[in-house]
Amino acid sequence: MNPFSSGTRLRDMIRAIRACKTAAEERAVVRKECAAIRAAINENDQEYRHRNLAKLMFIHMLGYPTHFGQMECLKLIASAGFPEKRIGYLGLMLLLDERQEVLMLVTNSLKQDLNHNNQYIVGLALCALGNICSAEMARDLAPEVERLLQFRDPNIRKKAALCSIRIIKKVPDLAENFINPTASLLKEKHHGVLITGIQLCTDLCKLCPEALEYFRKRCTEGLVKTLKDIANSPYAPEYDIAGITDPFLHIRLLRLLRVLGQGDADASDCMNDILAQVATKTESNKNAGNAILYECVETIMSIEDNGGLRVLAINILGRFLSNRDNNIRYSLLHSG
Repeated sequence: MNPFSSGTRLRDMIRAIRACKTAAEERAVVRKECAAIRAAINENDQEYRHRNLAKLMFIHMLGYPTHFGQMECLKLIASAGFPEKRIGYLGLMLLLDERQEVLMLVTNSLKQDLNHNNQYIVGLALCALGNICSAEMARDLAPEVERLLQFRDPNIRKKAALCSIRIIKKVPDLAENFINPTASLLKEKHHGVLITGIQLCTDLCKLCPEALEYFRKRCTEGLVKTLKDIANSPYAPEYDIAGITDPFLHIRLLRLLRVLGQGDADASDCMNDILAQVATKTESNKNAGNAILYECVETIMSIEDNGGLRVLAINILGRFLSNRDNNIRYSLLHSG
């Protein structure tokens, strides 16, 4: 087989590139491979389209221009099969960005895939939209993403929440539409969905005063209970890190409580007890515990004044300052 035909396997091309001794040899190999791919594109070669796009992605990662393959991404996304769509969406996220005009051509395909009966294809579309969504695409596809926040599969709900974060940042006017679906995510038992729901809620509160007021009044007590349940939960091997149950969830909850408690005495009073518990019972001999204590101190110092809690926070900062680990001491100085 011709080493530079469109039928060459990706691994053969990678092997040929890695065998090059000089940059000039590498450029020659890439130039010949790109010529073969261009010829296949001109001939509308459907059999090897997915293989050619995979090669282009590798060539792109090496720093060579691959703009001539952008339309191939759209053709693969429009295919019916999952394997073709997977390569197409991966190419879309890698070879294009939101500034490319050709991206508008994919909006219709994304809309169809977000309504597809195969949840894995729905997941591909959500991943792509969460990575390269422009303001125009956000306005067109926000209703589909909002609906998927209630989808039966937790992985789709998680991806929809991450996609929603991108949408509200691109078009803050759409934030109000996501308030009610996000409130339901905060009651999730699945940690992956819950942590993305908390991040979406945090971003909504920062972008939309109405959302901040809504979550402050309706969800503060529930979030405090969730943090208490996590802090007091027994050993769970799937979430345990250094003897602490899901420190990532701990940290996201503390950051959201910080936003809700800032400037509101009632919300701050509601979370005082759990903050005191986290500050006193979290072990500081592992990085996971120190990360939680750091966020707890940040939250205590940001919410409305409570003298006893602040003394506790200052004592923790003193322990950080006397720690031998330079990273911990740097974190303390950075927080100041």
